[in-house]
Amino acid sequence: MVVTGKIKKNSAGAGEGWSTDIFLVFFPQENEQQLTSSSSSPFKFPTINSNHILTRTQSTISICALLIFLTFLLFTLSTFEPNNNFTNSHNTPTSNTPALQGLGTLYTRGTTAMDNLLLCHVTESVTTKQLQLFLRAFYRSGLPSNSDLLFIFNSVSTPESFDNVILEENEFFLKIVGRYRTELCNGGEGLDFPASFNPIRFVKSGDKVVGKGEPIWGWKIKSNNSSLVRCGGEAESTRTSYGSVVGFGVGELNPENSLSGFMDHVPMSLRRWASYPMILGRVRRNFKHVMLVDVKKVLLLGDPLGRVKNKSPESVFLSSSPPLATKHGHKSSENTRQRTINPAVIMGGVRGIRRLSAAMLTEIVRATTNQQHNKWKNLVTESGLLSRLVTNEFTLKSVRLSMSAESIPSSVSESTIANQTMVWIEQSDYKDIESVIMKHICSFSIDSALYRDC
Repeated sequence: MVVTGKIKKNSAGAGEGWSTDIFLVFFPQENEQQLTSSSSSPFKFPTINSNHILTRTQSTISICALLIFLTFLLFTLSTFEPNNNFTNSHNTPTSNTPALQGLGTLYTRGTTAMDNLLLCHVTESVTTKQLQLFLRAFYRSGLPSNSDLLFIFNSVSTPESFDNVILEENEFFLKIVGRYRTELCNGGEGLDFPASFNPIRFVKSGDKVVGKGEPIWGWKIKSNNSSLVRCGGEAESTRTSYGSVVGFGVGELNPENSLSGFMDHVPMSLRRWASYPMILGRVRRNFKHVMLVDVKKVLLLGDPLGRVKNKSPESVFLSSSPPLATKHGHKSSENTRQRTINPAVIMGGVRGIRRLSAAMLTEIVRATTNQQHNKWKNLVTESGLLSRLVTNEFTLKSVRLSMSAESIPSSVSESTIANQTMVWIEQSDYKDIESVIMKHICSFSIDSALYRDC
Protein backbone atom coordinates (compact mmCIF):
# COMPACT_ATOMS: atom_id res chain seq x y z
CA MET A 1 0.00 0.00 0.00
CA VAL A 2 1.25 3.52 -0.87
CA VAL A 3 0.30 6.68 1.05
CA THR A 4 1.29 10.04 -0.39
CA GLY A 5 1.37 13.55 1.05
CA LYS A 6 2.33 17.07 0.16
CA ILE A 7 4.63 19.74 1.56
CA LYS A 8 2.81 23.01 2.05
CA LYS A 9 4.06 26.50 2.68
CA ASN A 10 1.98 28.64 5.11
CA SER A 11 2.03 32.39 5.26
CA ALA A 12 0.47 34.36 8.15
CA GLY A 13 1.33 37.98 8.41
CA ALA A 14 5.04 38.43 9.02
CA GLY A 15 5.65 34.82 9.97
CA GLU A 16 6.11 31.86 7.64
CA GLY A 17 6.04 28.14 8.30
CA TRP A 18 6.20 24.70 6.61
CA SER A 19 3.87 21.74 6.98
CA THR A 20 5.04 18.30 5.95
CA ASP A 21 3.04 15.31 4.72
CA ILE A 22 4.57 11.84 5.18
CA PHE A 23 5.20 9.55 2.14
CA LEU A 24 4.96 5.86 3.14
CA VAL A 25 5.29 2.68 1.06
CA PHE A 26 4.05 -0.64 2.46
CA PHE A 27 5.12 -4.00 0.83
CA PRO A 28 3.36 -7.35 1.18
CA GLN A 29 4.91 -10.06 3.32
CA GLU A 30 5.86 -12.32 0.35
CA ASN A 31 8.04 -9.57 -1.18
CA GLU A 32 10.05 -9.14 1.99
CA GLN A 33 13.00 -11.09 0.54
CA GLN A 34 13.08 -8.98 -2.62
CA LEU A 35 12.84 -5.77 -0.54
CA THR A 36 15.70 -6.86 1.65
CA SER A 37 17.94 -7.69 -1.34
CA SER A 38 17.22 -4.36 -2.99
CA SER A 39 17.13 -2.15 0.11
CA SER A 40 20.54 -0.77 -0.73
CA SER A 41 19.30 0.75 -4.05
CA PRO A 42 16.38 3.07 -4.76
CA PHE A 43 15.70 1.08 -8.00
CA LYS A 44 14.38 -2.41 -8.49
CA PHE A 45 16.10 -4.87 -10.97
CA PRO A 46 14.64 -8.22 -12.01
CA THR A 47 16.51 -11.39 -11.20
CA ILE A 48 18.45 -12.79 -14.24
CA ASN A 49 19.14 -16.49 -14.75
CA SER A 50 22.79 -16.96 -15.79
CA ASN A 51 22.14 -20.43 -17.29
CA HIS A 52 19.53 -18.96 -19.61
CA ILE A 53 21.98 -16.30 -20.84
CA LEU A 54 24.65 -18.92 -21.56
CA THR A 55 22.22 -21.07 -23.56
CA ARG A 56 21.06 -18.17 -25.72
CA THR A 57 24.65 -17.05 -26.35
CA GLN A 58 25.66 -20.51 -27.51
CA SER A 59 22.67 -20.66 -29.88
CA THR A 60 23.49 -17.27 -31.36
CA ILE A 61 27.12 -18.21 -31.94
CA SER A 62 26.09 -21.48 -33.62
CA ILE A 63 23.71 -19.69 -35.99
CA CYS A 64 26.35 -17.10 -36.91
CA ALA A 65 28.93 -19.82 -37.59
CA LEU A 66 26.46 -21.68 -39.81
CA LEU A 67 25.68 -18.53 -41.79
CA ILE A 68 29.39 -17.80 -42.28
CA PHE A 69 29.99 -21.36 -43.50
CA LEU A 70 27.09 -21.23 -45.97
CA THR A 71 28.25 -17.85 -47.29
CA PHE A 72 31.77 -19.15 -47.82
CA LEU A 73 30.42 -22.29 -49.54
CA LEU A 74 28.24 -20.29 -51.95
CA PHE A 75 31.12 -17.93 -52.75
CA THR A 76 33.42 -20.86 -53.47
CA LEU A 77 30.90 -22.52 -55.79
CA SER A 78 30.20 -19.28 -57.67
CA THR A 79 33.88 -18.70 -58.40
CA PHE A 80 34.81 -22.30 -59.13
CA GLU A 81 36.74 -22.66 -62.39
CA PRO A 82 36.80 -26.21 -63.68
CA ASN A 83 40.01 -27.39 -65.27
CA ASN A 84 38.71 -29.82 -67.86
CA ASN A 85 41.54 -31.79 -69.42
CA PHE A 86 41.17 -33.41 -72.81
CA THR A 87 43.18 -36.58 -73.36
CA ASN A 88 45.33 -35.02 -76.05
CA SER A 89 44.41 -31.35 -75.69
CA HIS A 90 44.31 -28.37 -73.39
CA ASN A 91 40.60 -28.34 -72.58
CA THR A 92 37.56 -30.41 -73.38
CA PRO A 93 35.32 -28.62 -75.90
CA THR A 94 32.13 -27.40 -74.27
CA SER A 95 29.06 -25.51 -75.40
CA ASN A 96 28.03 -24.45 -71.89
CA THR A 97 30.84 -22.00 -71.16
CA PRO A 98 30.44 -18.32 -72.11
CA ALA A 99 33.14 -17.01 -74.39
CA LEU A 100 33.53 -13.42 -73.17
CA GLN A 101 31.96 -11.45 -70.32
CA GLY A 102 29.00 -13.82 -70.04
CA LEU A 103 28.25 -13.75 -73.78
CA GLY A 104 28.82 -16.22 -76.58
CA THR A 105 29.86 -19.86 -76.53
CA LEU A 106 33.31 -21.31 -75.95
CA TYR A 107 33.81 -24.41 -78.11
CA THR A 108 37.56 -24.88 -77.60
CA ARG A 109 39.86 -22.81 -75.43
CA GLY A 110 43.22 -22.51 -77.09
CA THR A 111 46.51 -23.23 -75.40
CA THR A 112 47.92 -19.69 -75.59
CA ALA A 113 47.08 -16.18 -76.71
CA MET A 114 47.17 -15.72 -80.49
CA ASP A 115 48.18 -12.78 -82.69
CA ASN A 116 45.37 -13.14 -85.24
CA LEU A 117 41.58 -13.21 -85.06
CA LEU A 118 39.24 -14.58 -87.74
CA LEU A 119 35.73 -13.07 -87.60
CA CYS A 120 33.55 -15.40 -89.67
CA HIS A 121 29.92 -14.44 -90.17
CA VAL A 122 27.34 -17.11 -90.97
CA THR A 123 24.53 -15.79 -93.16
CA GLU A 124 20.92 -16.94 -93.21
CA SER A 125 21.36 -19.49 -96.00
CA VAL A 126 24.39 -21.37 -94.62
CA THR A 127 23.69 -25.05 -93.92
CA THR A 128 25.36 -27.30 -91.38
CA LYS A 129 27.04 -29.16 -94.27
CA GLN A 130 28.62 -25.95 -95.54
CA LEU A 131 29.79 -24.98 -92.06
CA GLN A 132 31.28 -28.44 -91.67
CA LEU A 133 33.29 -28.15 -94.89
CA PHE A 134 34.47 -24.65 -93.93
CA LEU A 135 35.84 -26.01 -90.65
CA ARG A 136 37.57 -28.97 -92.28
CA ALA A 137 39.33 -26.64 -94.69
CA PHE A 138 40.18 -24.23 -91.88
CA TYR A 139 41.87 -26.89 -89.75
CA ARG A 140 44.03 -27.93 -92.71
CA SER A 141 45.00 -24.36 -93.59
CA GLY A 142 47.47 -23.91 -90.73
CA LEU A 143 45.51 -20.90 -89.43
CA PRO A 144 44.63 -22.58 -86.08
CA SER A 145 48.34 -22.45 -85.15
CA ASN A 146 48.33 -18.64 -85.01
CA SER A 147 44.69 -17.55 -84.97
CA ASP A 148 41.53 -17.62 -82.89
CA LEU A 149 38.31 -18.38 -84.76
CA LEU A 150 35.15 -16.43 -83.92
CA PHE A 151 31.78 -17.17 -85.54
CA ILE A 152 28.94 -14.63 -85.69
CA PHE A 153 25.59 -16.33 -86.24
CA ASN A 154 22.39 -14.83 -87.60
CA SER A 155 20.45 -15.35 -84.36
CA VAL A 156 20.14 -14.14 -80.80
CA SER A 157 22.52 -16.85 -79.60
CA THR A 158 24.48 -19.73 -81.10
CA PRO A 159 22.20 -22.31 -82.83
CA GLU A 160 22.35 -25.80 -81.37
CA SER A 161 22.70 -27.47 -84.79
CA PHE A 162 25.83 -25.43 -85.52
CA ASP A 163 27.13 -26.02 -81.99
CA ASN A 164 27.15 -29.77 -82.57
CA VAL A 165 28.99 -29.46 -85.90
CA ILE A 166 31.68 -27.19 -84.47
CA LEU A 167 32.24 -29.37 -81.42
CA GLU A 168 32.54 -32.50 -83.54
CA GLU A 169 35.00 -30.97 -86.02
CA ASN A 170 37.08 -29.57 -83.16
CA GLU A 171 37.26 -33.02 -81.61
CA PHE A 172 38.45 -34.58 -84.87
CA PHE A 173 41.19 -31.97 -85.21
CA LEU A 174 42.40 -32.43 -81.62
CA LYS A 175 42.49 -36.20 -81.99
CA ILE A 176 44.70 -35.97 -85.07
CA VAL A 177 47.08 -33.56 -83.32
CA GLY A 178 47.12 -35.83 -80.26
CA ARG A 179 47.88 -38.85 -82.43
CA TYR A 180 50.75 -36.98 -84.05
CA ARG A 181 52.25 -36.09 -80.69
CA THR A 182 52.02 -39.72 -79.63
CA GLU A 183 53.84 -40.78 -82.79
CA LEU A 184 56.48 -38.12 -82.15
CA CYS A 185 57.04 -39.35 -78.60
CA ASN A 186 57.32 -42.92 -79.87
CA GLY A 187 60.21 -41.96 -82.13
CA GLY A 188 58.24 -41.45 -85.34
CA GLU A 189 59.21 -38.91 -87.99
CA GLY A 190 56.93 -35.87 -87.84
CA LEU A 191 57.06 -35.14 -91.58
CA ASP A 192 56.03 -38.71 -92.38
CA PHE A 193 52.86 -38.51 -90.31
CA PRO A 194 50.05 -39.65 -92.64
CA ALA A 195 47.46 -36.91 -92.19
CA SER A 196 45.64 -34.50 -94.51
CA PHE A 197 47.48 -31.58 -92.90
CA ASN A 198 50.88 -31.06 -91.32
CA PRO A 199 50.41 -31.39 -87.52
CA ILE A 200 54.01 -30.43 -86.79
CA ARG A 201 53.05 -26.74 -86.59
CA PHE A 202 50.68 -27.54 -83.70
CA VAL A 203 53.27 -29.32 -81.55
CA LYS A 204 56.07 -27.10 -80.31
CA SER A 205 58.78 -27.25 -77.72
CA GLY A 206 57.70 -25.94 -74.34
CA ASP A 207 59.94 -22.87 -74.34
CA LYS A 208 58.43 -21.56 -77.60
CA VAL A 209 54.98 -20.99 -76.13
CA VAL A 210 55.93 -19.91 -72.63
CA GLY A 211 55.23 -16.26 -71.91
CA LYS A 212 52.62 -15.71 -74.64
CA GLY A 213 49.86 -15.42 -72.06
CA GLU A 214 46.47 -17.03 -71.61
CA PRO A 215 43.64 -16.75 -74.15
CA ILE A 216 41.03 -14.11 -73.33
CA TRP A 217 38.13 -16.50 -73.93
CA GLY A 218 36.28 -18.38 -71.23
CA TRP A 219 37.45 -18.96 -67.67
CA LYS A 220 41.02 -18.24 -66.78
CA ILE A 221 43.12 -21.33 -66.15
CA LYS A 222 45.40 -20.91 -63.15
CA SER A 223 47.30 -24.15 -63.62
CA ASN A 224 50.11 -24.88 -66.06
CA ASN A 225 49.41 -25.94 -69.61
CA SER A 226 47.98 -29.45 -69.23
CA SER A 227 49.21 -30.40 -72.70
CA LEU A 228 52.85 -30.40 -71.59
CA VAL A 229 54.35 -33.80 -72.35
CA ARG A 230 57.90 -35.11 -72.00
CA CYS A 231 58.77 -37.63 -74.68
CA GLY A 232 61.18 -40.10 -73.09
CA GLY A 233 63.57 -39.54 -70.25
CA GLU A 234 65.84 -36.95 -71.85
CA ALA A 235 63.65 -35.74 -74.69
CA GLU A 236 62.51 -32.15 -74.94
CA SER A 237 59.19 -31.17 -73.39
CA THR A 238 56.48 -30.41 -75.96
CA ARG A 239 53.18 -28.57 -75.91
CA THR A 240 50.30 -28.52 -78.32
CA SER A 241 49.67 -25.01 -79.60
CA TYR A 242 46.42 -23.93 -81.25
CA GLY A 243 43.89 -21.12 -81.05
CA SER A 244 40.46 -20.88 -79.49
CA VAL A 245 37.12 -21.40 -81.24
CA VAL A 246 34.18 -19.30 -80.03
CA GLY A 247 30.78 -18.23 -81.31
CA PHE A 248 28.36 -15.34 -80.78
CA GLY A 249 24.83 -14.68 -81.90
CA VAL A 250 24.53 -11.35 -83.68
CA GLY A 251 21.81 -10.50 -81.16
CA GLU A 252 24.42 -10.67 -78.40
CA LEU A 253 26.79 -8.24 -80.10
CA ASN A 254 24.09 -5.93 -81.49
CA PRO A 255 21.01 -6.56 -79.32
CA GLU A 256 19.16 -3.40 -80.36
CA ASN A 257 19.59 -4.21 -84.11
CA SER A 258 20.63 -0.62 -84.71
CA LEU A 259 20.06 -0.78 -88.48
CA SER A 260 16.43 -1.89 -88.19
CA GLY A 261 15.29 1.73 -88.02
CA PHE A 262 16.76 2.38 -91.46
CA MET A 263 15.78 -0.81 -93.30
CA ASP A 264 12.70 -3.03 -93.30
CA HIS A 265 14.87 -6.14 -93.31
CA VAL A 266 18.52 -6.09 -92.28
CA PRO A 267 20.42 -8.98 -93.91
CA MET A 268 23.27 -10.58 -92.04
CA SER A 269 25.74 -9.25 -94.62
CA LEU A 270 24.95 -5.71 -93.41
CA ARG A 271 24.09 -6.34 -89.77
CA ARG A 272 27.49 -7.88 -89.16
CA TRP A 273 29.02 -4.39 -89.57
CA ALA A 274 26.92 -3.18 -86.64
CA SER A 275 28.24 -6.02 -84.46
CA TYR A 276 31.94 -5.39 -85.10
CA PRO A 277 32.35 -2.25 -82.91
CA MET A 278 31.52 -4.17 -79.72
CA ILE A 279 33.74 -7.19 -80.29
CA LEU A 280 36.65 -5.35 -81.96
CA GLY A 281 36.62 -2.71 -79.26
CA ARG A 282 36.86 -5.37 -76.57
CA VAL A 283 39.76 -7.32 -78.15
CA ARG A 284 41.70 -4.45 -79.74
CA ARG A 285 44.67 -4.93 -77.39
CA ASN A 286 44.72 -8.71 -77.68
CA PHE A 287 45.30 -9.19 -81.43
CA LYS A 288 47.53 -7.71 -84.11
CA HIS A 289 45.64 -8.76 -87.23
CA VAL A 290 41.99 -9.41 -88.05
CA MET A 291 40.35 -11.15 -91.00
CA LEU A 292 36.65 -10.85 -91.88
CA VAL A 293 35.30 -13.91 -93.69
CA ASP A 294 31.95 -14.93 -95.18
CA VAL A 295 31.50 -18.65 -94.51
CA LYS A 296 29.08 -18.93 -97.42
CA LYS A 297 31.48 -17.54 -100.05
CA VAL A 298 35.05 -18.44 -99.07
CA LEU A 299 37.02 -21.55 -98.17
CA LEU A 300 40.38 -21.04 -96.48
CA LEU A 301 42.86 -23.68 -97.65
CA GLY A 302 46.00 -21.84 -96.52
CA ASP A 303 47.15 -18.90 -94.45
CA PRO A 304 46.59 -15.61 -96.33
CA LEU A 305 47.50 -13.45 -93.31
CA GLY A 306 51.15 -13.49 -94.36
CA ARG A 307 50.28 -10.59 -96.68
CA VAL A 308 49.58 -8.26 -93.77
CA LYS A 309 52.00 -9.67 -91.21
CA ASN A 310 54.60 -6.92 -91.70
CA LYS A 311 52.12 -4.13 -92.49
CA SER A 312 51.17 -1.26 -90.19
CA PRO A 313 48.26 -1.62 -87.73
CA GLU A 314 46.23 0.79 -89.94
CA SER A 315 46.58 -1.37 -93.05
CA VAL A 316 43.60 -3.05 -94.76
CA PHE A 317 43.96 -5.60 -97.54
CA LEU A 318 41.03 -5.92 -100.00
CA SER A 319 40.28 -8.34 -102.82
CA SER A 320 38.20 -7.85 -105.95
CA SER A 321 35.44 -10.16 -107.03
CA PRO A 322 36.19 -12.66 -109.79
CA PRO A 323 34.64 -11.87 -113.17
CA LEU A 324 31.01 -12.89 -113.49
CA ALA A 325 30.07 -15.64 -115.89
CA THR A 326 28.17 -14.59 -119.02
CA LYS A 327 25.01 -16.24 -120.21
CA HIS A 328 27.17 -18.36 -122.57
CA GLY A 329 29.14 -19.71 -119.63
CA HIS A 330 32.31 -17.69 -120.29
CA LYS A 331 33.72 -15.20 -117.81
CA SER A 332 33.54 -11.58 -118.86
CA SER A 333 36.75 -9.73 -119.58
CA GLU A 334 38.18 -7.35 -117.01
CA ASN A 335 38.20 -4.69 -119.73
CA THR A 336 34.44 -4.86 -120.20
CA ARG A 337 33.48 -4.08 -116.64
CA GLN A 338 34.94 -2.64 -113.49
CA ARG A 339 35.91 -5.21 -110.89
CA THR A 340 34.18 -4.53 -107.57
CA ILE A 341 35.40 -5.11 -104.04
CA ASN A 342 34.53 -8.51 -102.67
CA PRO A 343 33.46 -8.12 -99.01
CA ALA A 344 33.67 -11.89 -98.44
CA VAL A 345 37.25 -11.60 -97.19
CA ILE A 346 38.95 -8.52 -95.72
CA MET A 347 42.12 -8.55 -93.65
CA GLY A 348 44.51 -6.12 -92.03
CA GLY A 349 45.78 -4.64 -88.80
CA VAL A 350 43.27 -4.53 -85.97
CA ARG A 351 43.25 -0.72 -85.98
CA GLY A 352 42.63 -0.49 -89.71
CA ILE A 353 39.83 -3.07 -89.63
CA ARG A 354 38.14 -1.21 -86.76
CA ARG A 355 38.25 2.08 -88.66
CA LEU A 356 36.99 0.47 -91.85
CA SER A 357 34.12 -1.17 -89.92
CA ALA A 358 33.05 2.14 -88.39
CA ALA A 359 33.20 3.88 -91.78
CA MET A 360 31.22 1.07 -93.43
CA LEU A 361 28.51 1.26 -90.78
CA THR A 362 28.22 5.01 -91.37
CA GLU A 363 28.06 4.42 -95.12
CA ILE A 364 25.20 1.93 -94.70
CA VAL A 365 23.19 4.41 -92.64
CA ARG A 366 23.90 7.27 -95.04
CA ALA A 367 22.88 5.24 -98.09
CA THR A 368 19.63 4.03 -96.56
CA THR A 369 18.58 7.46 -95.30
CA ASN A 370 19.36 9.34 -98.51
CA GLN A 371 16.05 10.83 -99.64
CA GLN A 372 16.91 10.34 -103.29
CA HIS A 373 17.17 6.60 -102.86
CA ASN A 374 14.40 5.86 -100.37
CA LYS A 375 12.53 3.64 -102.80
CA TRP A 376 15.69 1.54 -103.30
CA LYS A 377 16.88 1.48 -99.71
CA ASN A 378 16.15 -2.25 -99.33
CA LEU A 379 18.26 -2.94 -102.45
CA VAL A 380 21.50 -1.62 -100.93
CA THR A 381 24.23 -4.20 -101.50
CA GLU A 382 27.26 -4.74 -99.33
CA SER A 383 29.63 -4.99 -102.28
CA GLY A 384 28.33 -1.78 -103.83
CA LEU A 385 28.63 0.16 -100.58
CA LEU A 386 32.15 -1.09 -99.90
CA SER A 387 33.27 -0.36 -103.48
CA ARG A 388 31.99 3.20 -103.18
CA LEU A 389 33.49 3.63 -99.73
CA VAL A 390 37.05 2.75 -100.75
CA THR A 391 36.98 5.52 -103.36
CA ASN A 392 36.28 8.13 -100.66
CA GLU A 393 39.77 9.19 -99.63
CA PHE A 394 38.49 11.64 -97.04
CA THR A 395 36.42 9.03 -95.15
CA LEU A 396 39.25 6.49 -95.12
CA LYS A 397 42.13 8.92 -94.73
CA SER A 398 43.24 7.13 -91.53
CA VAL A 399 43.21 3.71 -93.22
CA ARG A 400 45.99 2.41 -95.47
CA LEU A 401 44.21 0.48 -98.22
CA SER A 402 45.85 -1.97 -100.59
CA MET A 403 44.29 -4.11 -103.31
CA SER A 404 45.10 -7.67 -104.27
CA ALA A 405 46.74 -8.00 -107.66
CA GLU A 406 46.35 -11.76 -107.82
CA SER A 407 43.41 -13.70 -109.12
CA ILE A 408 41.87 -15.89 -106.44
CA PRO A 409 40.59 -19.14 -107.96
CA SER A 410 36.99 -20.23 -107.87
CA SER A 411 37.72 -23.93 -108.33
CA VAL A 412 39.99 -26.48 -106.71
CA SER A 413 41.59 -29.77 -107.65
CA GLU A 414 43.17 -32.38 -105.42
CA SER A 415 46.62 -31.60 -106.79
CA THR A 416 46.34 -27.85 -106.08
CA ILE A 417 44.82 -27.93 -102.58
CA ALA A 418 48.19 -27.44 -100.89
CA ASN A 419 49.10 -24.52 -103.19
CA GLN A 420 45.98 -22.40 -102.69
CA THR A 421 45.17 -20.16 -99.73
CA MET A 422 41.60 -19.16 -100.62
CA VAL A 423 38.86 -20.34 -102.94
CA TRP A 424 35.75 -18.40 -103.95
CA ILE A 425 32.79 -20.78 -103.77
CA GLU A 426 30.03 -18.21 -104.29
CA GLN A 427 29.83 -18.78 -108.05
CA SER A 428 31.25 -22.31 -108.12
CA ASP A 429 29.75 -25.75 -108.04
CA TYR A 430 29.78 -26.37 -104.31
CA LYS A 431 29.30 -30.11 -104.61
CA ASP A 432 32.33 -30.46 -106.87
CA ILE A 433 34.55 -28.54 -104.43
CA GLU A 434 33.22 -30.57 -101.50
CA SER A 435 33.88 -33.81 -103.37
CA VAL A 436 37.49 -32.86 -104.14
CA ILE A 437 38.28 -31.80 -100.56
CA MET A 438 36.67 -34.86 -98.99
CA LYS A 439 38.47 -37.16 -101.43
CA HIS A 440 41.74 -35.58 -100.31
CA ILE A 441 40.90 -35.96 -96.60
CA CYS A 442 39.71 -39.55 -96.91
CA SER A 443 42.86 -40.62 -98.77
CA PHE A 444 44.73 -40.63 -95.43
CA SER A 445 44.20 -43.54 -93.08
CA ILE A 446 44.20 -41.46 -89.88
CA ASP A 447 41.58 -39.05 -91.23
CA SER A 448 39.40 -41.70 -92.80
CA ALA A 449 39.27 -43.58 -89.50
CA LEU A 450 37.87 -40.49 -87.75
CA TYR A 451 35.43 -39.01 -90.26
CA ARG A 452 32.26 -41.05 -90.61
CA ASP A 453 31.47 -39.71 -94.07
CA CYS A 454 34.69 -41.07 -95.62
